Amino acid sequence: MTLIVDFDYHSQVTDVSGGLAADGPQKGSRVRRLAGGLLVALGLWLLPAAQASADDVCPRPPPQSEVLPPPDLYSSNGALNVAFNYNTTVDFAGRTLFCFQTPDGTQSPTLHVNPGDTLTVQLTNTVPPIPGGPAETVSAGSKQCGNPTMTLSSVNMHFHGTNTAPTCHSDEVIRTLVNSGETFTYTLDIPKDEPPGLYWYHPHVHGIASASVTGGASGVIVVEGIENLQPAVAGLPQRILVIRDQPVLNAPGGGGPGPGWDVSLNYVPIPYPAYPVAIIKMQSGTREFWRVANVSANTIVDLQLTYDGKPQPLQIVALDGVPTGSQDGTRQGTIVTQKDILMPPAGRAEFIVDGPSDKVAVARLVTNAIDGGPAGDSNPARPLAQIVETDKPVKLPRMPSRVTQPGAQRFEGLADAAVTAHRKLFFSETPTGHGQKPDEGVNFFITVQGQQRELYDPNNPPAIVTRQGAVEEWTIENRTPEVHDFHMHQIHFLVQAINGVEIPKKKQQFYDTFQVPYWTGVGPFSSIKVKMDFRGAVVGDFVYHCHILEHEDGGMMAIIRVKPPKG
Repeated sequence: MTLIVDFDYHSQVTDVSGGLAADGPQKGSRVRRLAGGLLVALGLWLLPAAQASADDVCPRPPPQSEVLPPPDLYSSNGALNVAFNYNTTVDFAGRTLFCFQTPDGTQSPTLHVNPGDTLTVQLTNTVPPIPGGPAETVSAGSKQCGNPTMTLSSVNMHFHGTNTAPTCHSDEVIRTLVNSGETFTYTLDIPKDEPPGLYWYHPHVHGIASASVTGGASGVIVVEGIENLQPAVAGLPQRILVIRDQPVLNAPGGGGPGPGWDVSLNYVPIPYPAYPVAIIKMQSGTREFWRVANVSANTIVDLQLTYDGKPQPLQIVALDGVPTGSQDGTRQGTIVTQKDILMPPAGRAEFIVDGPSDKVAVARLVTNAIDGGPAGDSNPARPLAQIVETDKPVKLPRMPSRVTQPGAQRFEGLADAAVTAHRKLFFSETPTGHGQKPDEGVNFFITVQGQQRELYDPNNPPAIVTRQGAVEEWTIENRTPEVHDFHMHQIHFLVQAINGVEIPKKKQQFYDTFQVPYWTGVGPFSSIKVKMDFRGAVVGDFVYHCHILEHEDGGMMAIIRVKPPKG
């Protein structure tokens, strides 16, 4: 079991960027980097009992299966009530699996809600405790939400991308812990001005988040109504595709060029090295609306659709749950056409595709290779699915017709809003001198310029304090030789520049997760410039971090506090 506790290192440690860690002593007293230990310890503990029940708990289809839509649950009369069991088992290769299942066995359903609805999730943790496993008290008194003690089998839920309250029993991840045998109720009030689009849910316990998500515990949320902002999708067949990653089944010998992680599509595995593709059946000549979520913990995807090797146009209508071009005051989205879409872990893209004609011999959904930097994970080019043409209509739900005129949008007018504060943040890394895998031998930081670097701890004071109503411009630098993916909880941000190159205002888009390129070691640090919108209703403490979850588990996260406006 991998366990690092009460770890000190000092200012003369060489930084992976080639510089010197000049910030003085750094202390990390968290139960950290537990992902590998959780998978091994829990897998071994569960193996004898799990073999008999694997068909019912967290079931997975075999390779080359047809990609079937996730099951759907819809709100009614302004409410969606869901009961989830957080379950675990092991697969045929001994890999630990996790999943959210309803009491009738439905796994990772898509949760459909409307702006203004209330989503209630009753979460029961059925993962057994690990005898003799480590535990740490992370909160007490008024700061407690759920169980105060973190263990290897703790869980909570993050409702990624939603602009919901960071309070206990809502979208709060700093303190919330649900331990073995416990039940906890989440009640989320979806804002009336929530952008219509694709969101998702997953566990977010610091230290074991990567293990939970690579185990498969994730699903998507659809906030309905995108057809009112993007009329082009009205009436189209809707296809939801969920990309996940998991430990490599066939690890390359001798440290070969294999991927850092295997991937799956709607749980259909596409293992290295043969990459047997999943099957997507599509009626010839049909136009479809694809809603794709990369809910991987650590894998970056550059999505592309090819017909006989030729990349096809993807008509993008939303990114990270926000309809493209929809926040400029016109309350009408625009279509952005590209031939590939870079999707970091947690990224979502919604786009229109035209199915292959009968003249196309090979139609494939693929990911291109990612240059993640010399210290980054391997994300090679690989196929994901083969599009199989059929003459019969495919059973998919259709988007409704446009029925209402859109109202005020959540981030409307941000591009022209006056900036109230400027900040600089930076990603950095420092080797620890131990650990068998690269990320086990590194401490990861996200730091506000002028502050001392600190590993994340829920008891740290907020690194940033601002007020409701603020509009801030942040420059986020990457001072490391690998990419990092900046994610902000509770709000979205407008990306204005990459590596100092301004994006034309009409081409700027909103995201909740965005990749910061790696630093080559020469010249200025790589960076993005973003505009943060605190004008909404969100008040309280929440976090921002790298959404490569091994980096987040390794300390690359910090707390922001939004105070009420001055009276």
